[in-house]
Amino acid sequence: MSIVALGVFPYITASIIMQLLTPVIPTLQNLSREGEAGRIKMNRITHWGTVPIAIAQAFAQLVLLQQANVLTNVGFSGDALMPTIAAILSMTAGTMFLVWLGELITERGIGNGISLIIFAGIVVGFPGLLARGFLDRDNILGVFFFALIGLLIVAMIVVFNEAHRRIPVQYGRSIFRGGQMYRQSGSSYIPLRINSAGMIPLIFAFSIVILPGTVAQYLSSGNLNAALSPGGPIYWILAFFLVVGFTFFYTLVVFQQQNIAENLQRNGGFVLGIRPGRPTQDYLNRVIIRLTMGGALFLGFIAIVPYLASLVTNVEAIALSSTSLLIMVGVGLDTLRQLEAQLMMRNYEGFLR
Repeated sequence: MSIVALGVFPYITASIIMQLLTPVIPTLQNLSREGEAGRIKMNRITHWGTVPIAIAQAFAQLVLLQQANVLTNVGFSGDALMPTIAAILSMTAGTMFLVWLGELITERGIGNGISLIIFAGIVVGFPGLLARGFLDRDNILGVFFFALIGLLIVAMIVVFNEAHRRIPVQYGRSIFRGGQMYRQSGSSYIPLRINSAGMIPLIFAFSIVILPGTVAQYLSSGNLNAALSPGGPIYWILAFFLVVGFTFFYTLVVFQQQNIAENLQRNGGFVLGIRPGRPTQDYLNRVIIRLTMGGALFLGFIAIVPYLASLVTNVEAIALSSTSLLIMVGVGLDTLRQLEAQLMMRNYEGFLR
């Protein structure tokens, strides 16, 4: 993970926690229904929640640097107190600056600013990754397989990110015109994506799967640390099942927050062949579970692609990050849609045909 991506990780974590707590805490539920004013208040809460996470991450980074013999003066006592506090405050301020910069990019209408910052950090690191992993070892064949696997992963990510099922919806409403009542109807659809969770299950899964190895490192348990190292099969098997499980968990939590069936019934809409209300909610739940099965298996495969690629290219599994490719493709598609919308709004003609 690049330094830039690591810098905004506390904000991403705080945002995910807010999404998971919204269905549980009534106050957050009320804020989510207040429109723009509620969104501003929830963003403010997310910003305050980012600060302690950024402080914890900063201290963890200092400890890791100390274990790598890069730093020797880390702690909260004696001569190490002031340098440690200064380093933590500097790293926390850097995180908040990146968050402010990302929101400024979003307000300008270019796209999701935080995602663009992560995208830039990943792209900057690719030349160095190629040089360290392949060119320095004169592994030209490895470069070829790296490019081939990367192209295949990008194509697969595009297909699964854009794939969705359209649920037909019929709207009917009554209007008064000329002293008489007329019945108007219209049709639309609800797009349910196969991969509606994005990269979040991958972040959750890898954050948890590295925890036992980290604890084992602190406890000096060499066998457990070796078994759960990123190069071992157990690590990747755990990552696969955790990604699948978190995909179902996150997708269902976010889907329940949207209250699609309730909003349809309030606006006079109904799914063709399904009664409004509870039957519509049950039908949509069944559909989203079936779709999520495909999306979960896809994300699980994306999670273990680095290990499979290492078996082909003879380069350590961490070299080819399919998670980074997933972020890059998702941000690229989202930015493309944002630019298309801006052009359509100003010139009534986009650049996509």
